[in-house]
This record gives sequence, C-alpha cells and structure tokens, in this order.
Amino acid sequence: MLPLVEKDIVREAGWITYTQFVDIVAIAEMTPGPVAINLATFVGYTIGGIPGAIASTTGVVLPSLIIIILLAKFLRKFYETETLQAVFRGLRPAVIALIGVAFVLVARVSISFEDLRSIGIALVAFLILTFTRVNPLAVIIASGAAGFLLYHVLF
Repeated sequence: MLPLVEKDIVREAGWITYTQFVDIVAIAEMTPGPVAINLATFVGYTIGGIPGAIASTTGVVLPSLIIIILLAKFLRKFYETETLQAVFRGLRPAVIALIGVAFVLVARVSISFEDLRSIGIALVAFLILTFTRVNPLAVIIASGAAGFLLYHVLF
C-alpha cells in the first residue's frame, strides 16, 4: 500500500512532502490499527482538519470492507482449489516486492547516507528487530531517544 499511497498523495496530488509522508508513516506504525487507515486519517487531518480525517478514513475503510466481505464468500468456497492456491503462490513474491519498494521509499527520505548517525540508528534498529525478540515499540522509542541524543543533545 505504501508505494501506491505515496505516489498518489505526494507525487501526483502534492498534498504533502516526502518528509511529511515518512513522518506520518512513522506515526502510523506506532499507533494501533492498520497503517493505511492511520495514514489516511493523518493525511486527511493535515489537509482538511477533522472533516478531512473522517472523509479520508471512510474512503479507505469502506471500499476495503466491501471487497473483503465479497472475497470472504468466494474464498470460503474455493480456497482449497489448486487454481486459487497457484494464484496465491504468484501473489506472495509481488507482496514482497511491494514491501521492498516501500522500504526503499522510506529509507531514501529517512536515512541520510552522508550522516553516520542516521545510518547507525537504522542499522542497530534493523539488527535488534531481526535477531532478537525485543518489542518493536521499544526499538521505536529507543530510536527516538537516540535521535534526540545524537541530533539535539550531543552534537
């Protein structure tokens, strides 16, 4: 979803900047609920206040809700068929590619590759999340604290 949303709201509509988009994604990742809904709410609020937040959240939730209800009826009936399983096997790599694109998009704006502090925070967070069972929220909080220390207090 992130690459599609970024293309629509940043590059095409120009409602927010890349930096604002990344900041909103970071906030949406930290709050409960699906990222797309949180992102829609934040962007809607940024553009149109509370009415904008309500409209954009409804616009994201309603079509998905209708599609999921229809798909659930279809999937329940045909889930075990070889044809549908083949479709899912084809979709999985595409999902990984979309996640990779979202990663590159966010990394391009979030990590200053000339700034070792930025690279260090990203690398440490990645290693902790990959090789330990530390709660992601704790990593987010620690990364924010590290950013405060490294960019505001120490340097």
